[in-house]
Amino acid sequence: MGFLFSQINEFICYYLCGMIDYMVVGLGLAGTAFCETLRRNNKSFVVFNNQSQTSSRVAGGLYNPIILKRFTLSWKADEQLAVAVDFYKQLEQFLNIQFDEKLNVLRKFASIEEQNLWFEAADKKSLKPYLDTRLVSNNNSELKVPFEFGKVLETGKLDTKVLFDGYTKWLQQEKKIYLETFDYNELKILPNFVSYKGVKAKNVVFAAGFGMMQNPYFNYLPMQGSKGEYLVIEAKGLQESNIIKSSIFLIPLGNDIYKVGATYHRDQKDNGTTEDAKEELQRKLDSLLNCAYKIINQEAGVRPTVKDRRPLVGIHPKYNNLWVLNGFGSHGIMIAPWASKALYERIETEVPILDEMDIARFN
Repeated sequence: MGFLFSQINEFICYYLCGMIDYMVVGLGLAGTAFCETLRRNNKSFVVFNNQSQTSSRVAGGLYNPIILKRFTLSWKADEQLAVAVDFYKQLEQFLNIQFDEKLNVLRKFASIEEQNLWFEAADKKSLKPYLDTRLVSNNNSELKVPFEFGKVLETGKLDTKVLFDGYTKWLQQEKKIYLETFDYNELKILPNFVSYKGVKAKNVVFAAGFGMMQNPYFNYLPMQGSKGEYLVIEAKGLQESNIIKSSIFLIPLGNDIYKVGATYHRDQKDNGTTEDAKEELQRKLDSLLNCAYKIINQEAGVRPTVKDRRPLVGIHPKYNNLWVLNGFGSHGIMIAPWASKALYERIETEVPILDEMDIARFN
């Protein structure tokens, strides 16, 4: 009798109490892209975020369809880039801010052999739109470049701090954000909705990056995590406006400030900076620059990397109103809008998620 009464109460609450469409947990690239997808589709939502996961904020913010170590196209780059470019353009217009800057990526060649490999790659149909066959000479005396550069097309940089601050401000104005740590013990999962501290929603989407490892519903997924560290330097004599890729990325931020990175350490899972990473980045930077520079900051974050290098998107194997959007690794700028669209279409219209990123592959 008590169970029946409880079910009746749930039924009444579902139809009579205030009910929103979605709760979103996490406001990095994944959470922001999914919230914006909801807004554009006139869905009601709130988001919970405590900013404990810093990888999206400290990342270089690059979008680049090419894996520059091997001159190959990154996974689903054509599809992702087509969605991302329009997505960020519309978001800039909506927020009335600018955070997307079109910048060339120049790949430093270490040998004539690498230049030849570049030409071989550029001749492939899939790579033609992205690899310029006209090599770029180095006209900057402060860069150590014994050979020429290869220019990557369709590239740029997002100022993720401007993006997140602008979107958070809008969420606060609309009273759609709770700046707090999500307590999984407070989440009540009912047949037709979820409830959390008085907030009721038809679905909850977890997009908390490496914080997923504290999520009891999805921490079974094989996320490895990879810590990345960056230096922020001031180099007044450098005067470089392109993104330079050698053994590191050198990313111009304006006003003689550059971001340098990044390191990759799978065995470190914290957001603290280390002296070892600083020395590693300095060694690589010294092999690239002739000019003096000053380190003004060091940043770190744990990327949500996955064992098979594919995103984690889909529905919980037991609960039909719990979803995950995660595992973008170092390609979040390009993947986030595309994967958010795929998850939204799966929830709302039951369009299947691509097998390669559906979490059902690990069930």
